Parts: sequence; structure tokens; C-alpha cells
Amino acid sequence: MKNFQEVISYIFHPLFTPIIGTLSYFLLTPKYSPIQLQSSSILPIFILTIVIPIISYFILKNIGIVNTIFMPSLQERKYPLYINITLLFIIVYKVIPYNYTSELYYFFLGLIGAYFSSLLLLFFNFKSSMHLISMGSLLMYLISLSVHFEINIILGLCFFTIATGLVASSRLYLKAHSKAEILIGFFVGVFSQLLTIKFWL
Repeated sequence: MKNFQEVISYIFHPLFTPIIGTLSYFLLTPKYSPIQLQSSSILPIFILTIVIPIISYFILKNIGIVNTIFMPSLQERKYPLYINITLLFIIVYKVIPYNYTSELYYFFLGLIGAYFSSLLLLFFNFKSSMHLISMGSLLMYLISLSVHFEINIILGLCFFTIATGLVASSRLYLKAHSKAEILIGFFVGVFSQLLTIKFWL
């Protein structure tokens, strides 16, 4: 059982949320998206949100700042959050063209807000679940895309709803978070996306 819970935590790691949101947008949008636009967005986002954070993690681990990829302590979480927030700002200002992909643009703004909220909570000695922040953000974003484009993605929403429950259960089972940290993380993710909806929905 423990191995299964660890696999769930790896599969739905927060690192994958930005690229999943990006791919979901291009798969679901009825807008015409030239291949050049898609490639000029997907590849840099993949590099900035997965490749660079993984390299940064190994650097931080080698110098003794973090011990594991799940970063269980409060202090371990701060530096990766600084790095991720900076990379998300680069994406918003340099990678995503607002005029063509406003929905994706505000998705990343919502992620910045969620990660910044998580960082602030660390200074109050509260470790919100990054896994649930990411799942809450992604689930709310997919719901918003479904409403915005008037498309039926009920199967996808069911999958991510079940996945959110599995991730929450895995984090509790592995004693990585308390119930409060799970709930706060989920609601931070959901509300960070809700705050941006009025600008594009």
C-alpha cells in the first residue's frame, strides 16, 4: 500500500501541473492555435517548470538545503518556492502571449498567487500541501475551461476529481500532511484560480 501511495504522489507531483494545464488548454480550446504558437509555448514551459526545477532540486540537495523531492520541512520548501515563483513570472512575461492565450495566461497568474500564498503561510509556520494546491488549481481551471468554451469534459473532470481524492489520501497515509494542511492547500489552489476567472471567463 505504501508503494502505491508513493507512486500516486510522484505521478501527480506539483511539477507537472503547469505543463498539464498548458496541454489541456491547447487540447480543449476551439480557438485556432498555430503549431508555431503551441510549440513556442509548450517547450519553454516544459523546460522552465520541469527541467530547470529538477536541476535546481539536485543542486539544492547537493548543498544540503533539501533532502527529498517532497521537502517535508518548512525551511526546505522556501527556496524551491522562490525558484518556482520566479520561473512562473518568466513564463507570464516572456513565454505566453496574452493576446492569444488569455485563459492560459491567467492560469499561470493563478498558480503564482497560489504558490505565493503557500510561501507566506510558511512564514507563519504552516505547511500547506503543494500537491493539493496544484490539484485544486488544475481542477478549477479545467472546470472553468469547460464553462468558458461550453464543452463537455465530464470524464476528464471525473478523473481529476478522483485523482485529487487519491492524492489527498496518499499525503495523509504517508503522514506528509495533516488534514488541515490538505484542506488549506486544496482551497488555496481553487480560490487562486477563482480570483482570475473574472478576467477571462
